[in-house]
Amino acid sequence: MTKLDYYEVLSVSRDANDQELKTSYRKLAMQFHPDRNPDDPGAEEKFKECSEAYQVLSDPEKRAAYDRYGHAAFQGNGGGGGNPFTGGGFSGNAQDLGDIFGDLFGEMFNMGGGGGRKASRVQRGRDLRYDLTLEFEEAVFGKEKEITIRRMEMCTDCTGTGAAKGKAPVTCTQCGGRGQQRFQQGFFSVAKTCSVCGGTGTLIVDPCMACKGETRVTREHSILVKVPAGVEQDTRIRYQGEGEAGKFAGPAGDLYVVLNVKSHRFFERDGDDLHCVMPISFPQAALGTELEIQTLEGPATIKVPEGTQSGKEFKLKSKGVPHLNSHGKGDLIVEIRVRTPSKLNKQQKELLKQLSDTMVVENTPTSRGLFEKVKEIFS
Repeated sequence: MTKLDYYEVLSVSRDANDQELKTSYRKLAMQFHPDRNPDDPGAEEKFKECSEAYQVLSDPEKRAAYDRYGHAAFQGNGGGGGNPFTGGGFSGNAQDLGDIFGDLFGEMFNMGGGGGRKASRVQRGRDLRYDLTLEFEEAVFGKEKEITIRRMEMCTDCTGTGAAKGKAPVTCTQCGGRGQQRFQQGFFSVAKTCSVCGGTGTLIVDPCMACKGETRVTREHSILVKVPAGVEQDTRIRYQGEGEAGKFAGPAGDLYVVLNVKSHRFFERDGDDLHCVMPISFPQAALGTELEIQTLEGPATIKVPEGTQSGKEFKLKSKGVPHLNSHGKGDLIVEIRVRTPSKLNKQQKELLKQLSDTMVVENTPTSRGLFEKVKEIFS
């Protein structure tokens, strides 16, 4: 089953800080904890998903690996599971409980006093996605590829202000630069976002001619993508800050390069192991033979002993796929298939007839289980 994106599980953005991760996780932990949902069998699974996501994203090293390679970063060595609140029941300590309830009630009742803060025009740029197709061998051995993307970049004429050269945003006269308009209704004073400036407190009167006041322009940008050896289908490589530029000189988003790996003509991949099927003739299986097989690194030899049965597998150590971000490689598994000829000439038929007369096989039906046991004895 496809794993959900950890950021989506915790309902946070990809640039969420530690406090945002912690707050979101605690809310979800309280919402889905099995002790609070005894009649909801799905709550425990959601609780485990949240805990696994938090385990990864709260650890800087694990988060960096996940941001770059997604779930593939933890295949084979475990990338999460478990949760910060240990034990079967809810065994978080008193400080955890206090923090959780503090977050919940704090948000419910922190609605007054102090007035609102002025909104900022600065906005983070959007994340971008680029789908990169690789040949099977490129995914196995790694590759550097240059890609070109179209993205919004900061306007160099106005340096992201949106105002014409030599001009600057002016103070909004409607709200006096406060970003809010305040109204008195009886005993209550109500603050409302300024409808003219949108809460920023400033207006662009003379917009930049190059970007029309949008603070950004569309340009093409080239990036050298370094694909590490051992990547798989749908692996994501993150390039921080290579997405769209933010409005009003805001921080740029990220670029996610998603890999699509083409299939091989005869190799199939299972994790870091490769599998293939090698057909041989009945005489080769009966008498034994040496086979030369092409691996991804060149030819290799397999010694097939006499009496080899169809379905027998031979393992070529370290002839598979390199482990991603690690040492060593998977194996190449070669399955032998004994091919029965569909057409025989007269001489071949006569020879097989003579051979058949010397081999006595009792053609009696038997169960599959018994047949497998007999095959094990004679193999």
